[in-house]
Amino acid sequence: MVTRRQFPESTPSDDTMALKRIHKELTELQRDPPPGCTAAPNGTDYFQWTGSIEGPPDTPYEGGLFNVQINFPANYPLSAPQIAFTTKIFHPNVSDFGQICLDTLKRNWSAGLSIGKVLLSVQSLLADPNPNDPYNGTAARMYLRDRQKFNKTARHWTLQHAYPPPDYVFTTTQTTTTPANNQDSAGTGGSGSSG
Repeated sequence: MVTRRQFPESTPSDDTMALKRIHKELTELQRDPPPGCTAAPNGTDYFQWTGSIEGPPDTPYEGGLFNVQINFPANYPLSAPQIAFTTKIFHPNVSDFGQICLDTLKRNWSAGLSIGKVLLSVQSLLADPNPNDPYNGTAARMYLRDRQKFNKTARHWTLQHAYPPPDYVFTTTQTTTTPANNQDSAGTGGSGSSG
């Protein structure tokens, strides 16, 4: 049974429209998942999802598996979902709390976008940061002034926090290195999300 969430600003028709769209997108994701990205509801709450994004090859994030939390608003797809990393990541466009600075999730949101396309956009942002619109000023300055140091720091964080479970099979071409540690930003350890 699907849990219906109560939103003060929503009407039953908003909730119903959103659930219908979310079900459709879940079916599409299961049938044809985007390369390097997964997402699914937390139990029976279809408005709260967890997902993962593989670090793109040839970036400091390669070999990393980054978990995300996805919250759908009651009027989805008219409003964008909220997506945040729960795995610590050193990136100009990701805050210390995992918030993502991406036009697709803000002013360039379109109801024609799906969660699969959004996850691919986030993955693309890992490969091509925008240091001129940062959430993490330290990472942005380092990216612009000392790319080698930035890459080394981002790689260290990837190995420290984003290492996949031993049985994980990447869908994109990846290399791996033994991690020193694997904790999400809440410090709970492991690369799987609980919910």
